[in-house]
Amino acid sequence: MDSTRQQASTLRHRWRRTLHRHRRLLACLLFCAAAGVAVEAAVGDEPASTPVVSAARDLAAGTVISESDVMILRVPEEAAVGGVLEDAGLVLGQQLASPLLQGAHVYPTSLVGEGLLTGTAPGTVAVPLRPADPATVQLLVPGQLVDVVLSTGDSYDATAHSTVLARSVSVLWTDSGASGGSWPGADSEGGLVVVAAGADDAAVLAGSSSSGDVHLVLTSGP
Repeated sequence: MDSTRQQASTLRHRWRRTLHRHRRLLACLLFCAAAGVAVEAAVGDEPASTPVVSAARDLAAGTVISESDVMILRVPEEAAVGGVLEDAGLVLGQQLASPLLQGAHVYPTSLVGEGLLTGTAPGTVAVPLRPADPATVQLLVPGQLVDVVLSTGDSYDATAHSTVLARSVSVLWTDSGASGGSWPGADSEGGLVVVAAGADDAAVLAGSSSSGDVHLVLTSGP
């Protein structure tokens, strides 16, 4: 019995001596463990992310997108809103309707095509127009509101007359001639403008270029 007590006492003594000798190392290990737990609690699990097609450099409106123009960025899922595109193959060969800064996400509304009508009123259609003065196109950007005016007659053989065909329609896309003309009907000379119009205005605007001279008047609103 005394031998057992003596052995237990000896072990306790050795244990205390070991703790005392290595107290600094043990304190450091405990501190590191506590810090690790705190960091893990603060960081938590890595948030879920999703791939998003983005501009690899500043891109001008009218750019026909190539592989070098876009890159894939991974962003938190909650940041990938508004119909962002996840596959670069969906945008290659398509034409930008508006400029993009490096890193900006590519949306369907960024491209020439049906996506340009996103968010418009039901029944809205895209109507191509050719202004009598192609230089007018240089003044227009997507989103600009214009009044469409038709002029007939030449004041010589026929009395000149002007009629407002549509008011405050929004420009969706313009072809300055530098973009290569990917919209059906566009050509190397440029001068094509595509506007968003309701059903009534669209019926009036269709074929207006063959009825006289079409002029676009910039306006600030309805």
